[in-house]
Amino acid sequence: MSFPLGFLDFGLLDLLEVSLIAWAVVYLYRWVRGSFAVPVFIGLVIMFLFNAVVSALGFSTIQFVVRSITNVGILALLIIFQPEIRKLLYNIGQNTSLDRLFSRKESDTVIDETIDAVKQMSRSKTGALIVFAKSSGLNDLVNPGVKLDARVTSKLLQTIFSKETPLHDGAVIIRNDRLMAASAYLPISRNDQLSNTVGTRHRAALGVSETNPVFVVIVSEENGRISMARNGVLTSGLTIQKLRAEMEQHLGERPVLDDDVRFTAAEA
Repeated sequence: MSFPLGFLDFGLLDLLEVSLIAWAVVYLYRWVRGSFAVPVFIGLVIMFLFNAVVSALGFSTIQFVVRSITNVGILALLIIFQPEIRKLLYNIGQNTSLDRLFSRKESDTVIDETIDAVKQMSRSKTGALIVFAKSSGLNDLVNPGVKLDARVTSKLLQTIFSKETPLHDGAVIIRNDRLMAASAYLPISRNDQLSNTVGTRHRAALGVSETNPVFVVIVSEENGRISMARNGVLTSGLTIQKLRAEMEQHLGERPVLDDDVRFTAAEA
């Protein structure tokens, strides 16, 4: 079945194809948004437009040079964006129905204990970096830290991040409801658009979320501000209620409705 659209014969198959292309473009935009991939992509588009112009003008020599650069540039892009491509393919694999069927959900207890610990550390201005990982390992860890296998409790998290303990400097890794490592050092974000006021702890949280499917909770040592990092995006100034809603959404306990996350700073 088709519908005449001017000189075009537009059918349902064409509508489906356009919709798929639009979805792919939006997905790619969300993937590269906020990273250095945007200016590189713009430069690539300019190169293709320049190639089209010299081709239309008949400049065969210039076209040959530009085409040769473009061919080499495609290989260079694969090398430059290797971490981003790896993350994209991993996310696609993680989002399959088979993975959701066999993956183990984080329990309500872990969320409750983490929320209580974050609340206490925020009040006492104790710096903290907590990584919730889905996979068995994390890419590009600078230092895997001290291996543990303990139940997640509020007191344990507060003890680890206390300045008096040797494990406070670094990140805690939580996977499958278990605290698997402490004092782990994470890769620093490569995002050059970050403000100079963003500290090392927040840059590390952002860095590990850029190349791994993780959810990271950060407590600022300077002002007790609560932040989170996910998919290469850093969100600061969270209330305890908003943090709980985000954790429940990410850790798969229940879908978060719009009304769940409409909180004010006074509710923290």
